[in-house]
Amino acid sequence: METAVIFNSDLHFEHKQWRRELFFWEDELKSFQKRLDELVKRWTDKNMLAQLEHYQNQFMIQEEVINEFHDEIFLHETNIAAHYKKGEDVLNEDLVKKHIEFRNHMEVQRNMYTNLKKEFYKFLSEYM
Repeated sequence: METAVIFNSDLHFEHKQWRRELFFWEDELKSFQKRLDELVKRWTDKNMLAQLEHYQNQFMIQEEVINEFHDEIFLHETNIAAHYKKGEDVLNEDLVKKHIEFRNHMEVQRNMYTNLKKEFYKFLSEYM
């Protein structure tokens, strides 16, 4: 069985991609919040306001998750930098496993976020 070698630069590259994606999500959430603010001004129906509150809560949860992901990436990058300073370009198995777990979490979050966006767009098409 062949052992794969994973270099710090490979993980760093993936971190950069994830950060760009997270920043994009943050920008989108700001835009979604503006849409919610517009709808709050237009609607007084309690059911509608409850739906708006639901989306506002969902967006706040997404912001928290994004912040946690930023923190996790920062910690991993700090670890990579420490290895680099020691002249170690290859990470140990535990760190690579953590990276793969994080990759899986990103994929799950990406799917959840995409579904929330679809649901919100459908909602907007009905009420904007």
